[in-house]
Amino acid sequence: MTAGLGLVAILLLAIHLISLRLLDRRLKRPPELAANLPAITLLRPICGLDHAIEDTLGSSFRIDGGPAEVIFCAARADDPAVDVARRLIAANPQIPARVLVGDDRISANPKLNNLVKGWHAARHDRIVMADSNLMLPPDYLRQLIGAWGPHTGLVSSPAIGSDALNLPAAIEAAFLNSHQARWQLVADEFGMGFAQGKTLAWQAHVLQRAGGLAALGSEVAEDVAATKVVRSLGLRVSVVQRAFAQPLGLRDWPEVWARQVRWARIRRAGFPALYATEVLAGGLPVLAMAGIAFGPPAAVAVGIVWYGAEIALCRRAGWLGSTHGLAGLFLRDLVLPCVWLAGWRRSDVAWRGTDVATGRPAVGSP
Repeated sequence: MTAGLGLVAILLLAIHLISLRLLDRRLKRPPELAANLPAITLLRPICGLDHAIEDTLGSSFRIDGGPAEVIFCAARADDPAVDVARRLIAANPQIPARVLVGDDRISANPKLNNLVKGWHAARHDRIVMADSNLMLPPDYLRQLIGAWGPHTGLVSSPAIGSDALNLPAAIEAAFLNSHQARWQLVADEFGMGFAQGKTLAWQAHVLQRAGGLAALGSEVAEDVAATKVVRSLGLRVSVVQRAFAQPLGLRDWPEVWARQVRWARIRRAGFPALYATEVLAGGLPVLAMAGIAFGPPAAVAVGIVWYGAEIALCRRAGWLGSTHGLAGLFLRDLVLPCVWLAGWRRSDVAWRGTDVATGRPAVGSP
């Protein structure tokens, strides 16, 4: 048995190192940038005041080439983010932009219910959905269009946690960056891209073939549904060369835990076979297996190689950020098995107080 554990530990270490190497090579390649942009509608759902929301929403107007129009979607007129969006629209008259308010129930997913009015109001076939807490770089649209290939049905991107101002935020950044984003970007290296709801760049007529925006309500999360819808059409999800930043600011531990458990349940519901292996992506199981098979000194050596390689990649990518960054990596791996188990324990998923399976207010669930 110990020999078997040793072989598994070596295999997992090899996979870890290969994935970091592939990601390093990807990040060193210059992104494919479209020289010319088609007319694009940028949809941004807004709900509450996220960290740095003036900057993240304001980045909609600082894109090279610019969207043909920007539509901010809010479920309620009294949402405080509505005033932010209207101030930004007034300050940037060079780009046609508007705020649409309303909650049209096309699914149990409150984000889709918020976005559908903007989807129908869009004047262009190219529609990019970008979450309100995402910082859009100047080449945002050029990267999205540049990632489009002959068999692409959707271009997406994971989020990279930035501006982590305390330890809980650093833990969340470690989950987002060299854990979740790493595996999404590496999967795309093998032509197995997965959608991530932070950015979904569509050709509207493609999604209409599958039933329109309502089709994204067929799963508990729109990104899981988007991945399956695109693949069912015989197309692929393409992922941009480099992921886009989400400023985190200050976080508290309960909200980090709740968010990670919610995402875990979404991945488990959407892709259970892949989710079953997730716990092995952290360092603790590998160190434990190496220690049992070869003894404590081997476990220490494996730990140095495992985390040394990950820290080196994060430094080169600029993902460590604050002084809390190193601690965030280690604490993430302590928490990861607990999050993984919580993902199996229950199936309910809540987003901003709403159960996305039923559309009713969530009770006692992250």
